[in-house]
Amino acid sequence: MNKNNDSVELSYYQLTLLSFLKESHPELVNDSDLIVSRANLAVQTYSQTIENGQTHIQAEESANEVLFEGLHFSKYDTLVNVLWNEFAQEVPQGSAKELAQQLLSVCEGVFTNYPLSDDFAYKPQFEQLYTELTGAIVIWLEDHELQ
Repeated sequence: MNKNNDSVELSYYQLTLLSFLKESHPELVNDSDLIVSRANLAVQTYSQTIENGQTHIQAEESANEVLFEGLHFSKYDTLVNVLWNEFAQEVPQGSAKELAQQLLSVCEGVFTNYPLSDDFAYKPQFEQLYTELTGAIVIWLEDHELQ
């Protein structure tokens, strides 16, 4: 990202990735190395796909695959969903995203027990993770007198 007089010029892929990170991985929003390297790789992939005779649609799909690789499963989104589904009485829906950001570090120990991948939400272990996160949040809420 080029910084000139407090303005930042971002490429299409940088903007696309940054928007996605803001929504699903807020903990990575300030990782400019990740954003720039992924965007550059997406541009290269797009160009190579076109050079190989593929369509622009196929090139865009290939570029998006490398842009979002490893980011489809979101710890943050999972925490927001647990809060919405299990703690609607204790945590107003409008506060769930802010609280989920706080809980990322609190629940990191739970997440490290699982082989998280892009398709983890569709694996049987996801239910166990969900249950453990629910328990960790119950304890946190009790400790912070929010339950």
